[in-house]
Formats: sequence, C-alpha cells, structure tokens
Amino acid sequence: MGKLVGFLLAIVLLVAVAAGGAWFWMNGQYTASGPVSEDGKPRLVVVERGAGAQAIAIKLKEAGVIADADQFRLILRLREFLGEKPVMKAGEYSIDSGASMEEVVAELTTGASMQYAVIIPEGLSTFQILELLSAKEWAATGGADLTYKLAGEAPGSVAEGVLLPGDYAVSRGDTIVDVVERMKAAQTALLDELWDKRAADIPVKTREEAIILASIVEKETGNADEQPEVAGLYSNRLRQGMRMQADATIVYGISKGAPLGRSITSAEIAKANDWNTYQMDGLPKTPICNPGAGAIRAALDPAPTKAIYMMADGTGGHVFSETYAAHQRAVDAYWKLRRQNEAQGVNTPAVRQQQR
Repeated sequence: MGKLVGFLLAIVLLVAVAAGGAWFWMNGQYTASGPVSEDGKPRLVVVERGAGAQAIAIKLKEAGVIADADQFRLILRLREFLGEKPVMKAGEYSIDSGASMEEVVAELTTGASMQYAVIIPEGLSTFQILELLSAKEWAATGGADLTYKLAGEAPGSVAEGVLLPGDYAVSRGDTIVDVVERMKAAQTALLDELWDKRAADIPVKTREEAIILASIVEKETGNADEQPEVAGLYSNRLRQGMRMQADATIVYGISKGAPLGRSITSAEIAKANDWNTYQMDGLPKTPICNPGAGAIRAALDPAPTKAIYMMADGTGGHVFSETYAAHQRAVDAYWKLRRQNEAQGVNTPAVRQQQR
C-alpha cells in the first residue's frame, strides 16, 4: 500500500512539474518580443467584424506580427483554461514591430483601432456634405500615412441644416450613414444643451427657426468673431418687421448652396421664391446650409446691438450701422478702398448686396 501511495505521489509531482514547466513556457512565449519588421515600422492588421481566434491568428501571421498562428491559438486556449478570456475586437490596428503576443492581445482587446479624421467645414449644404463624404479619402490620425474612404452609399434623403459640421473620428468599416447619423445626433445634443439657456428676447420660437437663422449667420460672415453681431443684426430686423435681405438666401434659391462663381444679378434679387429674403418677410422656408456650433450659439444668444445694416469693410470683416446714413458712409468707404486697391493691383474681398 505504501508503495502505491508513493507511486501516486510521484505521478502527481511529475504532473505538477510538467504543468509548471508548461506554464513557464507559455508565459515566456506570451511575453517574449515578437517578429521584427524589416523596416522597423508598425504592421497594419484589419480584424473583420465577427472574426474568431483562428481567423485573427491567421491575419496576424500573414502580417508578420506573430511567428506561428497555431502557437498563438494554443497559448490563448491555455490562458483561457486558467481563467483568462480576452475578447478581441474588430478594427484596424497599427501594431509595433517586435510587439509581444501579450501586447498584441492587449491592443486588440481594448479595441484601440486606428482612427481617421472626417473633417466637415461649416456652411456646406447637405448635398455638398453628402458629396464630400462619398468622394473623399480621409487621413489617419496620429501621423500614419494611410487614408480611408467611408463604406456604403449616402442616404437618399437628408434634410437641409440637420447636420453639425466638425471633426469626427471614424474607424475602417464605418459607413457614410454612420457619420451622417453622428452629425445629426451632435446637432441635437448641442441644441439640447443651448435651448433652455437661449436669450429671452430672441425672435425665433422653435429650434428649427434657430437653425434657419444660424444658417444665414453662417453664410453671411466668414469671421467667427462677428457671428454674434450678425445674429444680433438679423434678430433686430426680424423684431422690427424688416426684411432680412441676406444675399446668401438668394444664392440658395438659385443653386441650393453651390457657389455661383459670379455676382448676383438684379433680376435674381427681384425674383421671389421660398428663400429670397429680399422678396419675403421673415425667415426663409428652410435652412440654407448646415451651420456650425458658433453660428448656432450666436443665433440663440445674439450680441446686444442696435445695428440693422452691415457692409463689407474691404478686409474680410464688416462695418455694422444703426442708421441708413451711417450705412451709406460704410458703402462709400468700401468702394473708395476698392478703387484704391484696383489702382495698385490689390484684390479686395467682394462686396455683397447686404441690407441695402
């Protein structure tokens, strides 16, 4: 009996030693540096949605990140047996040369995949934004020399003015629809934040009207510092029952926001439609672009001003006036500057038909 017990104890000891050796081997392989790339640069690995451990291991091996796909899977199985079960996520990963299996698994588990910067300027129409999202290849963040073109088709119907311009980080696999929905949600969130804090005396009564006003502010000045003043001017006109007379609304009625590449004609100023604020009272039918956060904030909290006229100053800004006489002096000053510049071969920012 004693010999049997001794034999069994020896077997248990051998198993324990073997298990311990297997653990040390596994841990050593898991934490050891991996293959080094020839140029020393990171390797790019794309993990598709729904990919299992086998498919991921093959991808890593093909990219030169690990030396042996079967060994990688075996080590993951052994670690799972010991209570670890990392969930590797879909995405695009830039994995450093020489990264250990432990580092690779950690990166894929956190899901810190490569990001691309989708940058949408303020003041574009919805059509222009959808066209940009469909056509452009977006650069990777962090300095990586990579680009990504959004997947999928543009949605068929997106209203004017419902998208918030700005910078959006996307991952490979994200679609145009994904970005459009994020832009919609971002504008809604901004309005949720600002609506209850809006100035008490603003002439807009709904969020939709606020976006229409903000879209005009966005198109009428390229100077962010002027936006509260421009919003104050148009708010004054609305309160006083004056027509807004914003050139950008004429352009939208002609081209739905696409640049005309020329001056507005007298006939176009005289033509009535749902957007021409020279020929209609109040706000136009819809927004005339997708305004940025600054223009939306300005529309909901305009500068306290008595100005009802504005005129280009010839340097990219505007002169704001309370009376028509003061406005005429600003008009005369602009044209005097323009003639002087033309004599010297200097370009002058174009004048608009503003609040005549």
